[in-house]
Amino acid sequence: MGKGKIIFLNGVTSSGKTSIVEAMQTNSDPFFYVVANDLFENTIGDTHLQTDYWKYLSEAIIIMYQTARLFSDRGNNVIIDGILVERPELKPHYELVKDIFDGYPLDIVEVYCPLDLCRQRNIERGDRREDQSDEQSEMMAKNIRYRSFVDTSLNTPEECAEMIITALFKHE
Repeated sequence: MGKGKIIFLNGVTSSGKTSIVEAMQTNSDPFFYVVANDLFENTIGDTHLQTDYWKYLSEAIIIMYQTARLFSDRGNNVIIDGILVERPELKPHYELVKDIFDGYPLDIVEVYCPLDLCRQRNIERGDRREDQSDEQSEMMAKNIRYRSFVDTSLNTPEECAEMIITALFKHE
C-alpha cells in the first residue's frame, strides 16, 4: 500500500482553510482525514496554555504532524489545516515540516485572503481577536514552496476545494 497524500492548507486564521476542508471532504474521491491546529490545541489544558502558550502548542503541532504521517502510512489522504509560523519554539518551522515529511507526498497549498477581509471575518466569528490574522501574517514562514494557491476572497470554499483537488490529483 502506498502512502496517502498530505495536503497542508497554509493560511492565517479566518482565511478560509476550514471551510475549504469541509468542501474537500464532501468529495467522495479522494477521501481525506483532517488534522488541524485547533483540534490539537484543544488537547492541551487551558492552565498549560495560559502558562506558556507557544511551548505547549508547539508540542501539540509536532504531534499533529506525526498523526498526519500515520494516516499517510496507512494509505489515507490527509489535510492539515494549519499555519506555518516562525516562532522560537518551532524555528525553523518550514524546514522542520520538510524534515518531518521527508519521503512523504506533501503538498503545501497557500490559502490567501486579504487581511482586511480576515479582520472582518474574525469580528463576525467572535472567537478570534480582530488583529489575530495580522499577527499571524507577520509570523508566517517566508519562501514557502507552494504547490497550489487559492484566494478565498475571489472563490467559494467549494471552488477552492475543486481547484486544489484538480491541481493535486487530476494532473499527476
